[in-house]
Amino acid sequence: MKSLVLATANPDKAREVREILAACMDLELLERPSELGEVDETGATLEENAGLKATSVANATGMAAVADDTGLFVDALGGAPGVYSARYAGERATYADNVAKLLASLEGIDAPRTARFQTAVVVADPSGVLVSVLGSVEGTICAEPRGANGFGYDPVFVPLDGDGRTLAEMSDADKHAISHRGRALRLLAERLTEEV
Repeated sequence: MKSLVLATANPDKAREVREILAACMDLELLERPSELGEVDETGATLEENAGLKATSVANATGMAAVADDTGLFVDALGGAPGVYSARYAGERATYADNVAKLLASLEGIDAPRTARFQTAVVVADPSGVLVSVLGSVEGTICAEPRGANGFGYDPVFVPLDGDGRTLAEMSDADKHAISHRGRALRLLAERLTEEV
């Protein structure tokens, strides 16, 4: 497989996918056609949502496509926001809106603020799903946002594998080395290389 269409319409995710995959395999990543509409994420799991996006873009373009879906699962909130992470504070919520709602939801809760970030990555072509992988990183939710890098919940997520910094306080290289998306995409690269 020499090329894939990026199924994501999120420019922050697209940048990370490009950076991480470029570091571990020779693969041309094609832009998602701008005329394609949003794919309804109706799946009950990250894997299902990533599969819906990858399959939809593959069918629309006639080419293999790669999609991911990411969720933050907070133990004290029963796993929320989970598959609803991107729209936790509403359909048009900003990253800051989602972080604010998360921190408000944790106010007054004495339970440990343990959480995990998970990313499902799926490659599909018009014949169906070809590869599906999952990357995960354990961590905790800090009391207030820290750092100006990254996006989404990065300013409040402190990975256990790190040195006490939030993902938003890390350089891109440091974040990619231990992040959920970095782990999932490196696993994807291994799987794609094996199948060539």
